[in-house]
Amino acid sequence: MLKTISATKARINFGDVMKQAKIAPVIVERGGKAEVVVLSKKAYDQLVAEKKGKDWRKLLEEAHESIRIALNGRELPDPAEMIRQGREERDEQLLNALR
Repeated sequence: MLKTISATKARINFGDVMKQAKIAPVIVERGGKAEVVVLSKKAYDQLVAEKKGKDWRKLLEEAHESIRIALNGRELPDPAEMIRQGREERDEQLLNALR
């Protein structure tokens, strides 16, 4: 459960706020409005690591590998051919809609 404390109490009891933040984030309010959150270094590091995530190149390579495994040796159609077919289908649908 998150603990909420006033800015004045947080300033006066900062050591206690630090101890509490090691257990769970502490919300500091000023004028009844949440202003900041004090959290442990461990929690901060986890947030930063999640935000950084994986490099997009690594994610792309993992996606390619997943597709190769799913194809099980089969070849993908040529992208240009897929686009051409899609355009033909779209054109046919548009012509049918106009008739």
